[in-house]
Amino acid sequence: MTDHDSHARLAVVTGANAGLGFETARGLIRQGYRVVVAARHPDKGHAAVDALRGDSPGADSRCEPLDLDSLASVRDFAARLRARESSLNLLVNNAGIMALPTRELTCDGFERQFGVNYLGHFLLTSLLLPLLLSAPTPRVVQLSSLAHRGGKIDFDDLHGEHRYDPWRAYRQSKLAMLLFSQALQRHSRDAGWGLESLAAHPGLSRTALLEHGVNSRAMMGRLFRLAMPFITQTSSEGARPTLYAATASDIRLGDYIGPAGIGETRGAPKRAHMAPAARDQAVAERLWQVSCELTEATWRKA
Repeated sequence: MTDHDSHARLAVVTGANAGLGFETARGLIRQGYRVVVAARHPDKGHAAVDALRGDSPGADSRCEPLDLDSLASVRDFAARLRARESSLNLLVNNAGIMALPTRELTCDGFERQFGVNYLGHFLLTSLLLPLLLSAPTPRVVQLSSLAHRGGKIDFDDLHGEHRYDPWRAYRQSKLAMLLFSQALQRHSRDAGWGLESLAAHPGLSRTALLEHGVNSRAMMGRLFRLAMPFITQTSSEGARPTLYAATASDIRLGDYIGPAGIGETRGAPKRAHMAPAARDQAVAERLWQVSCELTEATWRKA
């Protein structure tokens, strides 16, 4: 398989212009994938593509604009991909925002962390389902977080209208991603889709997202920065669980992959601890139905 082979496996990585997403895209290219860099800012996306090609001359990669803040942008992205491609082997729902200090809303009126981190990816996956099911053994990887362990899906206040806390909203969005991964695997099994659904988390990785998050709490931020060299890993290392979940053959359907080190903060990929809340099928199915209503996702095979 050559880098320019039109039959090469195709991957879409959201938020691939920087950090974990960029490292994930780089790792996939090195494994022979064609990679679509889905980025909110086209200039940053094109710069990332240039860097990927510099790292792997002849790499088959391109940028496509995608703003998960807008369901219209998600629909436009999916329509362009369906018009240009006949199948999609891998979707990595990586993009995210963390601990916004004040409550913000997406273009569609959702609390922004819940909307960008989760709802946009939920709709995107549903719209790309026909392309995924046109590929042999397609796989979807959702990016969750250690933070999911403290999360709760507050169906009475999903968008933080009554109570907003930056970390509470972030934890909810990352728990939602893990519940989505589990529910997607069950729906695939029940419908006979043959889709492989997994999730991953990067431990504590030194990215702009993490730096923004710790800056939202001044005292905690100062303490964390002192400890950072000892408890975190690089974004390249942090992408290893995602790449493992995306490409390994020895996975179990529905697996959740994270670092093997102390507290799953760093280290080589392994099966990660999933909080009881992430295994609650009733909550996962309710969240699925609510998400379909909010995004108008239909989950059609064609």
